[in-house]
Amino acid sequence: MQPARRRQIAKYFREYQWSNVAAMIRNSKGEPAKCELDFSGRNVLITGATSGIGYATAIIYASHGANLLCINRNEEKSKALCAQVQAEYGVECDYIIADLSRVDEVRRAGCELRARERPLDVIIHNAGIYRTRREITPDGLEIVFAVNHLASFVLTFMLMDKLKTDNRARILLVNSEGHRFAAWGLRLDDLNWEKRRYTGMRSYGAAKTAQLLTMLKFNDYFESSDVTINAMHPGAVKTQTGRENGPAYNWIKRNIIERNFRSPAISAEALYYLGVSQELEGVSGRFFNLTTPEEPAPPALDREVAEQLWEISLQAGGADEKAPL
Repeated sequence: MQPARRRQIAKYFREYQWSNVAAMIRNSKGEPAKCELDFSGRNVLITGATSGIGYATAIIYASHGANLLCINRNEEKSKALCAQVQAEYGVECDYIIADLSRVDEVRRAGCELRARERPLDVIIHNAGIYRTRREITPDGLEIVFAVNHLASFVLTFMLMDKLKTDNRARILLVNSEGHRFAAWGLRLDDLNWEKRRYTGMRSYGAAKTAQLLTMLKFNDYFESSDVTINAMHPGAVKTQTGRENGPAYNWIKRNIIERNFRSPAISAEALYYLGVSQELEGVSGRFFNLTTPEEPAPPALDREVAEQLWEISLQAGGADEKAPL
């Protein structure tokens, strides 16, 4: 192990606090705060809105009068979602089809969003995946990193100037307490897991840590505006995440891992509160367990790594200019 890496691990070790772990365990059993404010006529962007947390979140926002714009992979399911919310709640619903594991499709979606004149009031980066085996995308990226971190990074980066000009929007990252699986931080020299043994938990933790690190930089950029960005753990809920991992994994997930998990409606309640509640006005750069603020693990707060990761993410995302930070 290189000396710099040893110093980094020693630094994180000193910064860990058992009180934060205890808070995570305690908060995971709690209920989210609820918000009953109307959101009629406001515009909400949700990625991965056709199932699980994304679907439940689309329904709760539509039920409060919000217009929806969704980024999904499946056009048939997208049409069905829009037809449902239009018929039941009388709101507008539109969608963009994009595979968020592909950089070119993420950038195309970002261009479409920038071209729309209507401002966005809430942006919810919900789409995410979990893999038990290493998979590399056509862009040469590890797929969990590409979807769980890079896609939300590229979309947010491409919207930065628009959002700041509009001077409105709450950006919400559906993150995870699973970021704590990356207990000793990111290996920026091995984000594709070519030099280490790959496991689902470690890759997932690394991607979620990466998302939290770049949130620090986005928060700096939006500091002088009414745009905020926060991350949240959606609770232990039953979703279809990981269904591509095979029948054995899905049986274990359904009968053991998720046996006592709750409905995604819990997550949707939290996301509505975080996106709408007046109590969150001006609150930015925070991590929440549902709606309770927590301190992330030390590797997710490392400013030096955040700077390096920002540059790596710009390059991997095909950005042609640097953000004016």
